[in-house]
Amino acid sequence: MLEKCTFETERLRVIEWHAGAADRWPRPDLTDAVRSILTPAVTRSLPPGWQGQYSAERARTWIEEQDAESTVLVVAEKASGEIIGLVLLSEMTSEQGGADVQVGYLLAEHAWGRGFASELVAGFVDWCRQRTEQLVLYAGVGADNPASNRVLEKCGFSPVETGETGSDHGEQKYRLDLR
Repeated sequence: MLEKCTFETERLRVIEWHAGAADRWPRPDLTDAVRSILTPAVTRSLPPGWQGQYSAERARTWIEEQDAESTVLVVAEKASGEIIGLVLLSEMTSEQGGADVQVGYLLAEHAWGRGFASELVAGFVDWCRQRTEQLVLYAGVGADNPASNRVLEKCGFSPVETGETGSDHGEQKYRLDLR
């Protein structure tokens, strides 16, 4: 299901990162996109292995790792076509037999504070609602990132008790049940 995730919002185009279409926008240079987005400020709240500077080689390795583990979407601003973010989606089977999806998003520093995160998450939730009734979304946010906590709550996610899914490295877990 997630491999076909493509949607648009008022200001954003979101598409699977290997699927750029010439009629909409060119296939992005993923190495450059990853390097421009995954800056030390953006990765500060992420696990230690994701933090720090990204050389071209490190970006290529990161892309290969994500391809093996997740469905990754690029987020482009419609007006400019510039890639301003990434969405990482990992599908899991729930205990009830439905689908659970772990959602993560990263926006370039220059895109912060402009409402793109709320627009992006709301657009993804809308896309999910149109495709299935048996889906639970999960997200995690670093304790030092109150803006992302607000984005998730604004988009319908609820905080999960620590004992329910566990908490890693000062992370608050969130859940949105679309069943």
